[in-house]
Amino acid sequence: MKDFAGKIAVVTGGGTGMGRELARQLVAEGCSVAMCDVSARAMAETVRLIEADGAPQGTKVSTHVADVSLEAALIAFRDELAAEHQTDRIHLLANNAGIGGGGSMVADSRAAWEKTFNVCWGGVYLGVRTFLPMLMAADEAHIVNTSSVNGFWATIGPNTPHTAYAAAKFAVKGFTEALVTDLRLNAPHVKCSVVMPGHIGTSIVANSRKVQAGTDSDELSADEIAQARARISAAGVDTSQLTDAAVAALSADAARRFLEDAPMTAAAAAKVILDGVKAERWRILVGDDAQQIDQWVRRDPERAYEPEFFADFAREVGWRLGG
Repeated sequence: MKDFAGKIAVVTGGGTGMGRELARQLVAEGCSVAMCDVSARAMAETVRLIEADGAPQGTKVSTHVADVSLEAALIAFRDELAAEHQTDRIHLLANNAGIGGGGSMVADSRAAWEKTFNVCWGGVYLGVRTFLPMLMAADEAHIVNTSSVNGFWATIGPNTPHTAYAAAKFAVKGFTEALVTDLRLNAPHVKCSVVMPGHIGTSIVANSRKVQAGTDSDELSADEIAQARARISAAGVDTSQLTDAAVAALSADAARRFLEDAPMTAAAAAKVILDGVKAERWRILVGDDAQQIDQWVRRDPERAYEPEFFADFAREVGWRLGG
């Protein structure tokens, strides 16, 4: 797939971050896009930006509220897409939606753990299951599954458990690698890529809180403030003198810094991904930090989870790890 003009793409998690930028860049290249997200408000902003960019003649953009962890929601999305775009085929599936949370099997709730796993892994699996017939109906098609550097290094630092997200991203990586052979044998006109970004400037921190809490509000509830206070305390900060407003402000600042202080923007990441699709690369590392982490873990896998490994990595590469 050397270009996207005249094609139809599905993008999950299109309301913010890399999903939004994938949608914008695809439309700019003449591709129609059907996006889903749990937030209609966020998708409306994506559409506004696409319109401000100046969508080429003949492109169509549709938005669909859907939780990718629910098969029924994805089926409804597929059926709405078919009706609105008047098609039985798509050319690109970008399984991009993801959240964090449920980092600890011990300290966090089962509900939070499974929500993260079901969105980050289930959304990819169910996305492929749901849209594969439409991909196979096209003359050429490509599946893009977003994993993470946490798909080959299951940590964000020695003091922060990260089990749900990392387990899901490992599953996405293995599934997509296995699809390479499966598709070559059974649907050779459909290609696939696994995307492994490092730290990209997105709203995943803020969005994860909203999805886990089942809200679209920017304000933290009393329960969320209590949970944030516990996380901050676990990181070694004395919260006894912090007001609830101060705890909420610290949480908001952490989300802001993840978005604004990242070494790579979501727009730059989307370009790397789409260039990788055009080059038919099955493995797409996104960001210098992703390249560096890949090299370090491959070089010394036995030490990859030792505290000294983190310290050496941070000292040589100059990248601050979580926790």
